[in-house]
Amino acid sequence: MPIGDLAPELAVLLTAVTVLLLAMVLAQRHHGWCAALALSGLAVAAGIAHAQAVAYRLTFSGTFALDGATAWARLLIVGLTALCIGMSPRWFASDRRHGEVYAMFLFSALGAMAMAGAADLMELVIGVLLSSVTGYVLAAYHRDWAISLEAGMKYFLVGALANALLVIGVVLVMGTAGSTAYSELSGSIPESPLALTGLALILTGLFFKMGAVPAHTWVPDVAEGAPVPAAAFLTVVPKIAGSIALYRVVALAPGIEALGLLVALVAAVTMTVGNLSALWQEDVRRLLGWSSVSQTGYALMAVAVAGLAPQALPALIAFMGVYGIANIVAFASVAELRGRTSITDYAGLLGSRPGPVVALAVAFLSLVGIPPLVGFFGKLVLFTAALEAGLAWLAILAVANTVLSLFYYLRVLSPAVFGSSETEAASLSGSARVTLWLSLALLLAATIAWSPLWSALPAVLLP
Repeated sequence: MPIGDLAPELAVLLTAVTVLLLAMVLAQRHHGWCAALALSGLAVAAGIAHAQAVAYRLTFSGTFALDGATAWARLLIVGLTALCIGMSPRWFASDRRHGEVYAMFLFSALGAMAMAGAADLMELVIGVLLSSVTGYVLAAYHRDWAISLEAGMKYFLVGALANALLVIGVVLVMGTAGSTAYSELSGSIPESPLALTGLALILTGLFFKMGAVPAHTWVPDVAEGAPVPAAAFLTVVPKIAGSIALYRVVALAPGIEALGLLVALVAAVTMTVGNLSALWQEDVRRLLGWSSVSQTGYALMAVAVAGLAPQALPALIAFMGVYGIANIVAFASVAELRGRTSITDYAGLLGSRPGPVVALAVAFLSLVGIPPLVGFFGKLVLFTAALEAGLAWLAILAVANTVLSLFYYLRVLSPAVFGSSETEAASLSGSARVTLWLSLALLLAATIAWSPLWSALPAVLLP
């Protein structure tokens, strides 16, 4: 057991425990120190993960994969978690459990890191459960607000069912294939009804983490009801981990064509349901939730062609990274506007609060995929991978959904630019504003540095 191989995860774990203990002894007015400690721990984890990025091996008796996908997932999870923590101090300042929220962020990020690097079905289950349990807490953190409690309860109920199906699927695959290790399952899963049922149930459990149909109903409720920093986290970080984990599972059975077809159909339904449901939303946060569902549908295109298109894996990582940053920018804009939710509340905001509105516009245009923003390149490589694998129908449907999504984003931006308001919009400022500009800078930097970033992405997985 080479402990050093899991140094980034251990750094996050030890920081989470320290933050929790510190929050127990500090006065509430000093709980902001817990945020600083959490960010310091994430910085250490990111540094170690970067140092281990060249590793390419299985570790801990073959249960954890150190490869390019794990390295990029670690960096994205740690970096995006840091941004979510950055917008939290002012948001949770009046909450008596302010300090504890950072421990929840870190524990949930730890579960996501375990998911992304899992090379064994039992390791995958542990990562999913850790990410889910802490996610329920984050979703319902505003326990005095009925909408937050409803979001947490729906997230819990859907998650309980999906995780149960995941465990049943693992049992079926283990019973038919005789192992849970990916290195032994790769290419050797029998095409028996029980094994195929098990794989389908495992995929369903991971669809829940990504917010894909049929386990997607929690996403808009969490986006609306969870604290804004938690909503940003839950609509991004588990999706990144879930997408990598899902890709690894699908890659285990390259000869089972039905598996890829199932993912392709789920991708088509997910992107369409997400976009159609977002069309007439009057709440911006709920709109962002349905937008997140549609983005999951696009990401699943790369999973559907795992092993069929050489650019599938780098396209998945690139798209999830681009989506993650853009979604954080959008939620950071909402946080800076103190959680302003109704579309009518955005009327005339360009004049009174131009910063958040411009940032929100850039985020939306990147989510749509308007050139020259990096979101365009993220979707382009997805569409190219689908075409290379012969899924032209899915690529065409994705393009149609992309055009459709522009409509509901403009429903938010149009009144903000052309409307008028007689009231002065309040802002959260502080670290929330810093996070907004930092995440926007990252989005623009990714646009400029797309070529070197794309060339650095991995094309193969372990085992």
